[in-house]
Amino acid sequence: MINNVRERNPMPEQAREVRCTNFNEVALGYTEADAIREAMRCLNCRKKPCVAGCPIHQQIPEFIARVAEGDFEGAYDIITVRSTMPSICGRVCPQEQQCEKNCAHAVKGEAVGIGRLERFVADWYAARHPVSAPQVEKKGKKVAVIGSGPAGIACAGDLAAMGYDVTIFEKLTYAGGILTYGIPQFVLPNSVVDREIETLKARGVEIVTGTPIDKDKSVDDLFAAGYEAIFVGNGADVPQPPRGLDTSLTGVWSANDYLTQVNLHNDTLPANIKDAKRVLVVGGGNVAVDAVRCARRLGAETIMVYRRTIAEAPARRDEIAHTYEEDIEIRELTNPVSCYSKDGVLTGVKCEKMVLGEPDESGRRRPVGTGEYFDVDCDNLVIATGTSYSDAVVDTTTGIDKDKWGGIATDASGKTSRPGVFAGGDAVTGPQTVVKAMGAGKQAAVSIDAYLSGR
Repeated sequence: MINNVRERNPMPEQAREVRCTNFNEVALGYTEADAIREAMRCLNCRKKPCVAGCPIHQQIPEFIARVAEGDFEGAYDIITVRSTMPSICGRVCPQEQQCEKNCAHAVKGEAVGIGRLERFVADWYAARHPVSAPQVEKKGKKVAVIGSGPAGIACAGDLAAMGYDVTIFEKLTYAGGILTYGIPQFVLPNSVVDREIETLKARGVEIVTGTPIDKDKSVDDLFAAGYEAIFVGNGADVPQPPRGLDTSLTGVWSANDYLTQVNLHNDTLPANIKDAKRVLVVGGGNVAVDAVRCARRLGAETIMVYRRTIAEAPARRDEIAHTYEEDIEIRELTNPVSCYSKDGVLTGVKCEKMVLGEPDESGRRRPVGTGEYFDVDCDNLVIATGTSYSDAVVDTTTGIDKDKWGGIATDASGKTSRPGVFAGGDAVTGPQTVVKAMGAGKQAAVSIDAYLSGR
């Protein structure tokens, strides 16, 4: 039976006035009844346009049909054929720009809540099943994975399931990469990421933290230690601040550093974050939205500025809606150009008013300066205008080529120019979505298996 209601079933959420006082997850998740009602909206289109919009070509109508029948376990079995991290992807992937964008319901109403249903199925399963992994026959071959973000987790998990002895090397103190350090708990709780890490360990994956792969411990050293193939999934986490903004001032933060402090050190925050009275966040992506919502929860007056209009912003629509709901000011067509300071401490930012010109290479209209300026007083400035590639692995390893943009050059299978070395995720493409990084890690696992099997 199909439910032709044009509006999706609302997501239960913390009340606005409550959630701004805590870091608990805002979206509370569908109940079983909610999920079944939403799943019944799926038209099971013959051409399956939603599948075409998914980077990993998830079998969306099939799993949704199981949900509509109340067969949640069967839905989970379908999802996990292609997805390593459904509980994470269901929360943080921009479904409205991918699978849901192609939903037939989106023509005259709201798309089926595909991401919400994926999250429901994964959470339902996790609540009823302990972390476990089937026993597999070992191949007696070692593979190293550099980075424990989405690409590394996906690659390591699939390789372990094939029988390889896998070790992940993570430069930071905790595993999870951007999932742990870069996404606030009110969007992605640590408990969800921790379950993915525990699942990896159950499959026999060893995770070595606090161990960067660079000049002190290189790819060459890993080969010498007996690893027969290596996957590089170390992301792209080098901040790229706009020209004119003085990042040396106290109170000026890259979004990566700011979110890391909030996510991991909430009880021992630096004074100039904890005591900030007015926080200005620059950017229009998910990272900017995450940062400004963190500042709001820490008690600051908050402003987010974006050089285009919000209609062009790449952030998820749900997250932008939450930003407005939480009484955060968003100033469109505003571009910070310089900082004001006293004795090395930030006191404010000079901004230029922008207008939209002709479309650029992204298809969005290009912001053009008007020559009209105004000042914004603030004691924290968080810059969330993008990141670029880390050279730590490539520049300390012989034989790995870069592409013209500075990422690791690979073919479609994830092979680099050096035999036995594969790469994927943001280290290759630059910052992308979690599901795209996961898909790259899974593809690399297939390629590594073929390489080590002599195929």
